[in-house]
Amino acid sequence: MAKPNQLHHGDHVALVSLSSGVMGEEFAAHEYHRGQQRLRELGLIPVAMPNALKGLAYLDAHPEARAADLKTAFIDTNIAGIFCAIGGIDTYRLAPYLFNDPEFVTAVKAHPKLFTGFSDTTVDHLMLYRLGLTTYYGPNVINDLAELDTDLLPYTKRTLEHYLENTETTPINSSSIWYEEREDFSKAALDTPRISHPETHGYQVLRGHGQVTGRLLGGCIDSLNSLLTDTRYPNEPLIARKYSLIPSPAEWRGKILFLETSEEKPTPAAYRTMLQNLKQAGILGNVKAIITGKPQNEVYYDDYCQALLDVTRDLDVPLMTNFNFGHAYPRTALPYGLSAKLDCDAKTLTVTEPFFAGEVTR
Repeated sequence: MAKPNQLHHGDHVALVSLSSGVMGEEFAAHEYHRGQQRLRELGLIPVAMPNALKGLAYLDAHPEARAADLKTAFIDTNIAGIFCAIGGIDTYRLAPYLFNDPEFVTAVKAHPKLFTGFSDTTVDHLMLYRLGLTTYYGPNVINDLAELDTDLLPYTKRTLEHYLENTETTPINSSSIWYEEREDFSKAALDTPRISHPETHGYQVLRGHGQVTGRLLGGCIDSLNSLLTDTRYPNEPLIARKYSLIPSPAEWRGKILFLETSEEKPTPAAYRTMLQNLKQAGILGNVKAIITGKPQNEVYYDDYCQALLDVTRDLDVPLMTNFNFGHAYPRTALPYGLSAKLDCDAKTLTVTEPFFAGEVTR
């Protein structure tokens, strides 16, 4: 896997809308401006790509425009990193425009750049993973940088600051606080705090003991499942197979699989079905361990744990849950393809190599 360089103060970073076009809507203008402000406070210079602000209707009708923005971001040598605006539901539609474009493929390999986002951005991560680039399942513009409170959530802020350093190892610590999703995202909600709760679970071991090492790979289970079987977009599994968006069973061997659930809060029955689909696809039976993110607002927490235990009972794979990645707040970043150590006894996860290429930060 090729690693990008860390970001530095003064770097230009691209803002891309690869799924939903909400960042370009007038009702979200205050969030877009706040996201820009927070990037500048981190010492970065935000640059919206040409189509990123064209809104919901245009970007829904023009996946080729979304793909063009990602290509532009990789080709532009002034751009050091790429921040996704938000997730969505149809990112798979970009695959033909990207994989059938030799110039894009060459640019990704010639100019590795930091790429961050989560949710349906899972599909973008898998596309870039297929091209050999390490990317980061982490914060995006609207959900994180545009936090309506007076400052970034402290744990998420530390995650973003880590994009500007390159340590030898990175412990993925549990946050002492978790936050509920907002119900009001309007301009009137600016500078209001989120409802917060003390973390009472920490990282919870559901099965296993000792240490497990492997490379990180995964994403949002809803998005992974849609690549396998999707009634909403019947051509999604076809495109996924054509472009090998889901790694083969052999490619999952030795991996630490990370999974989390979307803001749609799938029912326990739906979650169980998605796990069974991953099992049937040869994913669950090949990985060395599975870690899962805290579900948003802790909805179905116990039910999800039980479903995970039940579906993997015959596999005897180590399980640890309640990590701070995915749709619950605050948010860490997990790097695709990098080596990590899961310690079931100490209840810790550590990325055991530098996040980025180049010199290590001392």
